[in-house]
Amino acid sequence: MTTAPAIELKGISKAFGPVQANKDINIRVMPGTIHGIIGENGAGKSTLMSILYGFYKADAGEIFIGGKKTAIPDSQAAIAAGIGMVFQHFKLVENFTVLENVVLGAEEGAWLTPSLAKARKLLTELAAEYELNVDPDALIQDLGVGMQQRVEILKALYRQAEILILDEPTGVLTPAEADHLFRILEGLRAQGKTIILITHKLREIMEVTDTVSVMRRGEMTATVKTAETSPELLAELMVGRKVLLRVDKVPAKPGKTVLSVDNLRVVDDKGVERLRGVSLNVRAGEILGIAGVAGNGQSELLQVLGGIRTGTGRITLNGEEIDLTGKHSDAGTRRARGIAHVPEDRHREGLILDFFAWENVGFGYHHDPKYNRGLLMDNDALRRDTEAKIAKFDVRPADCWQTAKNFSGGNQQKLVIARELERNPDLLLIGQPTRGVDIGAIEFIHQQIVALRDAGKAVLMVSVELDEILSLSDRIAVMFDGRIMGERLPHETNERELGLMMAGITDTDRDVPVQEVAANLGHTVGAKP
Repeated sequence: MTTAPAIELKGISKAFGPVQANKDINIRVMPGTIHGIIGENGAGKSTLMSILYGFYKADAGEIFIGGKKTAIPDSQAAIAAGIGMVFQHFKLVENFTVLENVVLGAEEGAWLTPSLAKARKLLTELAAEYELNVDPDALIQDLGVGMQQRVEILKALYRQAEILILDEPTGVLTPAEADHLFRILEGLRAQGKTIILITHKLREIMEVTDTVSVMRRGEMTATVKTAETSPELLAELMVGRKVLLRVDKVPAKPGKTVLSVDNLRVVDDKGVERLRGVSLNVRAGEILGIAGVAGNGQSELLQVLGGIRTGTGRITLNGEEIDLTGKHSDAGTRRARGIAHVPEDRHREGLILDFFAWENVGFGYHHDPKYNRGLLMDNDALRRDTEAKIAKFDVRPADCWQTAKNFSGGNQQKLVIARELERNPDLLLIGQPTRGVDIGAIEFIHQQIVALRDAGKAVLMVSVELDEILSLSDRIAVMFDGRIMGERLPHETNERELGLMMAGITDTDRDVPVQEVAANLGHTVGAKP
């Protein structure tokens, strides 16, 4: 007897105005498997899954669940069909508890008490079965992103999902958190659940999936067994050309010191010291990579240097001291001094999502003479400049009149990077440069950062991706608990040594077990210090 696919999509098409997001898509996902879907940003992956989850209605095509044709007009119908979805940007109420978020929308009757009691009991069982331990009484706003993602998975399982869709699940996770997520997914598969994993990270595809489908420009181009393919072949299928999976750069030629930081300290509004006497320097023509588990001071370092947050200590740029607390300590003054800043969180600090692409490209640089005509903004000039940046950085769709929220995460990132890199800064501050970005765009962004370095500019980069730190940096500084633990040269270190330093262990004795590193990282990851 032939087993029916858990999911089968036939002839799915979807257009948004002139943009054809999905074109005649056919895909079969077998039960009890992890099926990966990969493709460049804007390839149509998330649109396809949003159709399956009832967020969008297809213009054409049919959906079959367990061999039966199923109409999914909305997310309630998807949940009723046994489908759960964990979105890239979580759908949680931050001032509600874990328990309240799990029950929200699935209450049984007018009184909440029985629903909460049932959910508490079920959460205990799920935590034991799938390694989804999380405090049911914790507020969402007090949890790190790794824990919040577990809550999203628990929400789907509480609603008895047999099919779980995860959209770029590791885009906001550290490597340690991602590894734990993969163990959870393997446990779910072992229990017979069907998983669809949307990602652009080839390591994840090769590590956890059974089958992988490749999308390009709205079409399904290939479906292969993971064991019968390779990262190089998948990258070529995604992009339509051979892709260099490592950073191609010549040795750095460092020049004068551009940025000097001495004894930088930051205390937050709760009195917690986030930076504890950080000292470093970045020279012209080099990339200093800052490695560390999220939440150990890297964000605060970028924010102080970029003028978003105040601190104490001493910072000099090209030999001249920067005001840290006075009227000239703001981000606008930093930009005027030659500092460009690509923030870690493009949604909160890099873009206004409801504004057009051309408006976002002008933010922070609206006083530039080329954007002004007397007392008025020359919007036509700004739009022409935006169109040139969109073309150079291959932003899709190539439409400056699209609002920022209508671009995929990777294309949003390219908009921010285009705005900042094209200003020819003396110093580039860049946080998580390729978070949520596909393989082709990663290659392009890395090339642009290296080109800036080779033009004699200084680059300070923060990334939680150790492979990115090792391949892109000329020097590496490791942060833990608001301090610099030490510096290393990429060719003289490795992921194990950096992992020890990221866990606060400076003794690199070879007898230190890997389990100790993982335990230390686990205590740090996802927690709000």
